[in-house]
Amino acid sequence: MEENSNCHITGAEWEIMRVVWANEEVTSKFVSEVLGEKMNWKHATVKTLLNRLLEKEVLKKREKGNKYIYYTEYNEQEIAKQYVMETFNRICRTKVGNMITELIENNVLSFKDLENISKAVEEKRKTAVEKIPCDCLPGQCNCPEHQHEKKMGKCCSE
Repeated sequence: MEENSNCHITGAEWEIMRVVWANEEVTSKFVSEVLGEKMNWKHATVKTLLNRLLEKEVLKKREKGNKYIYYTEYNEQEIAKQYVMETFNRICRTKVGNMITELIENNVLSFKDLENISKAVEEKRKTAVEKIPCDCLPGQCNCPEHQHEKKMGKCCSE
């Protein structure tokens, strides 16, 4: 499945997508039944959100009798990874490692998760670098590289 880079899913749309991912194909009525009480949404709200997801091309629909069946060709892992990578692309490269560490520390993980993370770290160790260069513009970051430039008068007009 090709990455959908124009896809920015809101929190409410994520709730809809989680129902779709869990059930593969859904009707608006089914989504309303699943989320109605938790989200306190009317059926019209669910239909609006489904239509937004259709416009964003995250969902597709087909007719079956007198109702629409909604489905997606994207899996949850792909979309979630895209969001995480977009977030990492917004922060200084030098801070990504600390962010990953915080994600590990602040989430409940199984022994299997930790085993997979350990394997990934060992594999990554083969291509690790001594120092990660900052890719931020002067004035966007307070990493040591920019702090040195600031002291030397080469960065950020004061």
